[in-house]
Amino acid sequence: MDRIDKILAQWRRERPDLDTTAMGLFGRMRNLTLHLSREMEKTFARFDLNSANFDMLATLRRSGEPYTLSPSDLMDTMMVTSGTMTNRIDQLEKAGLVARSQNPNDGRSFLISLTPKGFELIDAAVTAHVETQARLVSTLSDEERMALDGLLRNYLADFEPRS
Repeated sequence: MDRIDKILAQWRRERPDLDTTAMGLFGRMRNLTLHLSREMEKTFARFDLNSANFDMLATLRRSGEPYTLSPSDLMDTMMVTSGTMTNRIDQLEKAGLVARSQNPNDGRSFLISLTPKGFELIDAAVTAHVETQARLVSTLSDEERMALDGLLRNYLADFEPRS
């Protein structure tokens, strides 16, 4: 019996008329997300990054050469507001990890590119991140990982369109 089972037992005792099955699922998903996020944040911290800055650098890195995107492309990929995006760009630019340049196709806008320092940092950070993620799922068998991935993909499809 885990902590969630104890909570559900209390609700069954106090409100036997309620079906709390979903409450158990959500409680476990929430707790698992907290544990996993903490572990990944530890990895990012080793590179003086947080999850938001890691996400931005990783988005630029996985975009392929020349590792350059417009702020609107970054916003679409990362699903953040323009104010949030500007703040992140400013922080990463100040750290020398990204650079702004004029968009040659539109003089009114600019592009964001990984600097060599940013490229080196994100390559090291993403390697460590993948190792952390592998460690975090290592207690599951290959079959369990595949089953969980399939279940989560199907469930997530109810909220996000597939491309």
